[in-house]
Amino acid sequence: MNVVLLRIKRPFYRLGLVTVLFVLCLNLTTSRAKTTLESILDEGVLRVISMIGPTIYFQDAKGDNGFEYLLAKQFAQQLNVRLDVTVMDDLPAILNAAGGPKGDFASAGLTASKERLQFVRFSQAYNSVRQLLVYRLGQRRPKTLDDIAGGRLVVVPGSSHIERLKELQQSAYPDLQWEAIDDAEMLGLMQMVHDGEADYTVVDSSAFDVNRGLYPRARQAFDLSTEEPIAWAFPAHGDNSLLLAANRFLNSYAASGKLQHLQDRFFGHTDNFSVGGSQLFRHRIDSRLANYKTLFTRTAEQHQVDWQLLAAIAYQESHWNPRAKSPTGVRGLMMLTLNTAKEMGVSNRLDPEQSLRGGTEYFLQLRKRIPQDILEPDRTWLALAAYNIGLGHLEDARVLTERHGGDPDRWQDIRDYLPLLQQKKYYSTLRYGFARGREPVQYVQNIRHFHSILRWHEIEKSRIEQAQLKTARRQLTTSSAPTLSPNSLPLSL
Repeated sequence: MNVVLLRIKRPFYRLGLVTVLFVLCLNLTTSRAKTTLESILDEGVLRVISMIGPTIYFQDAKGDNGFEYLLAKQFAQQLNVRLDVTVMDDLPAILNAAGGPKGDFASAGLTASKERLQFVRFSQAYNSVRQLLVYRLGQRRPKTLDDIAGGRLVVVPGSSHIERLKELQQSAYPDLQWEAIDDAEMLGLMQMVHDGEADYTVVDSSAFDVNRGLYPRARQAFDLSTEEPIAWAFPAHGDNSLLLAANRFLNSYAASGKLQHLQDRFFGHTDNFSVGGSQLFRHRIDSRLANYKTLFTRTAEQHQVDWQLLAAIAYQESHWNPRAKSPTGVRGLMMLTLNTAKEMGVSNRLDPEQSLRGGTEYFLQLRKRIPQDILEPDRTWLALAAYNIGLGHLEDARVLTERHGGDPDRWQDIRDYLPLLQQKKYYSTLRYGFARGREPVQYVQNIRHFHSILRWHEIEKSRIEQAQLKTARRQLTTSSAPTLSPNSLPLSL
């Protein structure tokens, strides 16, 4: 009997032991620390550290904007979480803060340099830049670093530019000297060269391309580096779950063509540049735009459109000259034809208010007629092309684009085929025939260029005004502070 009970108990004992071990393992599994990615998904917030810049992050009439910001926002959307942005203006501080309370990672146009790999981990690259030496137009263009001896070379503190200058100093140019300007960013350094406050600076090629229209006297001398990768920075400590998720996103985003589309949105207009044209535009911002800015802003508000876009269109059309006239008979601020003016209810094309209203409504009418499945910003760029060449010829270019395997809904593809409307072997097969297809390509590029300059000009103007106000308040506080005599000191602190 006892032997039978013993045989029965042993299996139950073993089963109980297995159950206890299973529960212990389960508890150990469920009580482990969450990964960084799991914590972000649970909290529903992805925190990114960035800095202000026209190629990085800024705020305009549409809200938060910038290449780096929109890329990070797409990552957050893929994770189905909210994106929070912390702005810092010091590069070493940004890198040090990655992975801390201020941000899970940094997205600020950061070069993935070897020196920085000692402190952070980088994602795969999503862009690349070259370091450029910039000099002031009117001065002798340097060909090597020997040519800048004795000049004032200014750089961003803590930047990869300093790392490169140190390499060059140690390898070939022992007398090379530079000055790191506190709180500086590349746009401000280009302005210093443009204004003659500095002789030279070093900037990334992407920043130079975007900003050279704003500061046209700041010119490229030569490259200081080959192409260098731009990537997101993650903390060197902790797990790599967020880094792996970022790389998966960047891979899929690039494979989908969306990364190229985003790059074209911010950098696709930068090849359209001339020193004379940009200097003239800057001059007319000061001499003419002020006369019509109120009209632009009021009209834009009435029609719910960006006033800077309207101003860019008007500049391309008439250089903000309300009495402008072309050999073909189009006239006024928005250079309306008689037929378009009549259609839009414009009785006097030389009246700036009527012309702007008519041109705005005509542009919006064209944009509305663009196929609904074409999204922004392509929708606006196609409408601009139609404003210049007509909807019929634009549709022909879309047909031609599709025939050649391009995307007929993307301006980046269509602009390559518009010039073919000038060749008989192509236009003879299309409904609307010959058109001067190169003109709308240049037209749209010009407007994008002017719009970019206007937008950043307003942001810089506001920033400078705020800095001046802050300085004035500080000086007022200092000058009005009472001077205490020994007899008026407080008895306790």
